[in-house]
Amino acid sequence: MVACECKCGEDELTKQLEKIIDQYRGQPTGLIQVLTRAQELIGYLPRWALIMIAEGLGLSLQEVYGVVTFYAFFSLIPRGRHKISVCAGTACYVKGTKMVLKTLREAIGIKPGQTTPDSRFTLEIVRCIGACGLAPAMIIDGKDVHGRLEPEQIPAILEQYA
Repeated sequence: MVACECKCGEDELTKQLEKIIDQYRGQPTGLIQVLTRAQELIGYLPRWALIMIAEGLGLSLQEVYGVVTFYAFFSLIPRGRHKISVCAGTACYVKGTKMVLKTLREAIGIKPGQTTPDSRFTLEIVRCIGACGLAPAMIIDGKDVHGRLEPEQIPAILEQYA
């Protein structure tokens, strides 16, 4: 078992992750399942967890890292309680994604790919959310679509996720 590199009290998480890995020990084909459950447990995939998973499944750290960075679902950085995905597809971009994004950045104080210091929001840009008729649009927490956005609507929308 690999101990937490950061020594920040994650012993309980390490034990729980070990139990998840044990179900697939020595089975490289269980990588996606283990990564998914590890991210659900920890909230993201820190390096110490990737090392444990690699060793437990008999894979190299590079192989595990390659899978994590290939799939957008996985995150190597802590994510906020609410994930804001701003659509940058053609329709949304043409109808005002830049202004929506600028207003969001000013309101929550972070750039795309970052999480607010209070872990409330993570901001990301996505290629399309399938709401072209509502352009410009964003989706929060993978389920709440907000469309036909005007910059002045952003504060009220964010307040819903306080």
